[in-house]
Amino acid sequence: MLKNTILSSLLVFSLFLQACSKEKKESNNESLTASNIAKANSVMSKNEYVLTGLDGKLYTVTKELNGYSVAGTKGKVVIFDIFATWCPPCRATAPHLNSLQKKYKDDLLVIGVTIESDLPNDKLKEFRNQYEAQYALVNSDQNRRLVNSITSSLNLGEQYPIPIMVLYKDGEIIKHYLGLVEEEFVESDIKLALGK
Repeated sequence: MLKNTILSSLLVFSLFLQACSKEKKESNNESLTASNIAKANSVMSKNEYVLTGLDGKLYTVTKELNGYSVAGTKGKVVIFDIFATWCPPCRATAPHLNSLQKKYKDDLLVIGVTIESDLPNDKLKEFRNQYEAQYALVNSDQNRRLVNSITSSLNLGEQYPIPIMVLYKDGEIIKHYLGLVEEEFVESDIKLALGK
């Protein structure tokens, strides 16, 4: 009898401790869940990238089935120029992209996406001025994620040459180029995509 009373008491006591412990865990889980929800709301899904331009403008890029689209560019050709400020072919490409952006301003969006981590905006502005890169240049923590996603979708592996220029229209890939390319080739693909 005494044995049953002791076992019953231990069982009740352990349930009491378990319940207190569980309440504490649930309380922690609730705060962790609230924290995760707040983080989730501040971070886009893994198929969306928010890029910040030098001018502070935000570009929302969405991964589509066959490419990438940028919010507000329906019917336009979007060129992602994946580059680095120290890269000679990238420097040579910038004036040509600037020329195309000016020529097709209503039908084209050129976005220069640097692969350099922690690049100060002043350095990117210096590149813009020195190499006539008067199109959207983005410098954000999302650059590397987007570059990795694009290069992966092109099956380029982890080591790839730059610049990489990728053309899309309405979320569909048109063409991609590796290295320095003549402006006329890119313009030909832009015209073809626009039906001109």
